[in-house]
Amino acid sequence: MKNSKQEIFWTIRDYTPEHREQLRHIYLESRKLAFPWVDADSLKLEDFDSSIQEEEVLVAVEDDVPIGFIAWWLPDNFIHSLFIDPKFVGKGIGKSLLDACLERTGRPATLKCLQANKNALEFYFSQGWEIISDGESPDGDFYLLGIDYKS
Repeated sequence: MKNSKQEIFWTIRDYTPEHREQLRHIYLESRKLAFPWVDADSLKLEDFDSSIQEEEVLVAVEDDVPIGFIAWWLPDNFIHSLFIDPKFVGKGIGKSLLDACLERTGRPATLKCLQANKNALEFYFSQGWEIISDGESPDGDFYLLGIDYKS
């Protein structure tokens, strides 16, 4: 796919173990930026491994180099993670990954987003996601968001 704002070409692929090391770094750096209230020393490269365990994962790659990923729990159509390399945010990659995920999972689908993560909330709302409910977690208050969801 091509982003008209800048000449970036990427493809969406199934995750393979060869993607792991680069995605670990993307996951770590993205979380440091998205969650400044979390102690950065508590975030580890290995967190990626447990975050995608038993999940379906798609990867956005440019020239065979991962630049983002989405992971979801298929039995519930629940999107667990969507992270883009900070150098590529705002280029349409998140939308492409989200669309590709929804093509595979079908709808309705849900995800949780921390209320303090204003950029992520703005993105999801722009894609048609709506607040279903709210709740509390150790990481902070969150919204349960849904798309094509009837409560």
